[in-house]
Amino acid sequence: MTSRVHKIRELRFEDQGLTSFAGLVIIQSLFAKLKLKSRLRECFAHMPDNTAFGHHVIVLGLIVHLMLGYRRLRDMDYYRDDLMVLRLLGLKKLPDVSTVSRALATMDATGILKLRSVVPRDAVDSAASP
Repeated sequence: MTSRVHKIRELRFEDQGLTSFAGLVIIQSLFAKLKLKSRLRECFAHMPDNTAFGHHVIVLGLIVHLMLGYRRLRDMDYYRDDLMVLRLLGLKKLPDVSTVSRALATMDATGILKLRSVVPRDAVDSAASP
C-alpha cells in the first residue's frame, strides 16, 4: 500500500474588505436579470409614492431579509450598515423597522395580488407562516 504525499499549498489571506454578505453579488446579478426591482415597482405603481422608501423597495428588502435567513424585522439591525446589502437594495441607508411596519400596513389588496404574480405563492405563504 502506497500513498502520495502532496505539498500543502501556501495560503495567503488578503484584506479585501469583504463582508459576511459578500455572496449577495450573485443575488444582485440574478435580481437584475429577473428585473425584479422594476417588476415590484409595477405592483405598487397605483399607490401614491410619498414615502422615502417605496413599497417596492420595502418588499425587495424583505425578500433579501428572508434570503439572508432572518425572520424577525428587528434582525435588520444585524446588517443595517452592510455595504453589500445596501448596494443590492440600491439604498444609502436601510429603513427603520417602524418604517417597514408602516409601509406593510399601507399596502392594499391590489398590490398584494400583483405581488403574488411576481413572487411565487409558495414563497409568500412560507414567509408568512411562523
